[in-house]
Amino acid sequence: MDVLLLGVVKEGYLATGIPMIKITRCPTCGSKRIDKVRRDWFGSFQGKSYAVPALEFHQCPDCGEELYDRVAMRRIESSSPAYANRRRQKKSA
Repeated sequence: MDVLLLGVVKEGYLATGIPMIKITRCPTCGSKRIDKVRRDWFGSFQGKSYAVPALEFHQCPDCGEELYDRVAMRRIESSSPAYANRRRQKKSA
């Protein structure tokens, strides 16, 4: 069963149990033109730059809004210096 919620349609689950979603509308400008893109993503935290290679996410070509699903966010978090302490704690536990 599909559920429409703020322009996002749930469409089942990945093999990992993570829900797959299809973005149908930009939450910022309301555009129905949403592109799925894959490219290197760059961020910074407290002056430290980092990159996530070949990150897959959705982008609105009208306003530039970037939308990240759970898989993309986990990849960003795993590369971010903001979560370095958390990763060290998990390894030592």
